[in-house]
Amino acid sequence: MTERIVVVGAALLDAGRLLAARRSAPPELAGRWELPGGKVEPGERPEDALVRELREELGVEAEAVERVPGEWPLKAPYALHVWTARLLPGSAAPEPLEDHDELRWLTPDRLWEVPWLDQDVPAVREIAARLAAGTR
Repeated sequence: MTERIVVVGAALLDAGRLLAARRSAPPELAGRWELPGGKVEPGERPEDALVRELREELGVEAEAVERVPGEWPLKAPYALHVWTARLLPGSAAPEPLEDHDELRWLTPDRLWEVPWLDQDVPAVREIAARLAAGTR
């Protein structure tokens, strides 16, 4: 039996907006939008992986805030866990450094204007409900 590997996704929130990242690779995902993030390394806490991935992919300093309830299966043996996150004061603005070619800050009324990756849709729905309720 293969052990499940956790992939963390960041629902990076700022001023009531959610950051979406457009994939540039691999080819089968290119052009679709996702919550940025990546694999949790052995011995790494998911929250720490989230901070590391945001630094590597977007060049930002951020902190994990709260786990979004749920787990979404990806290609075996991976499973997606999503955390809300926020930029730390003084952090650079996000830039698409790795695996992405465009970023967009989406307000709640524009969340569905981009074609999200299927596995991110349930988490984006949860985040949309939180944004509508004014919570993080």
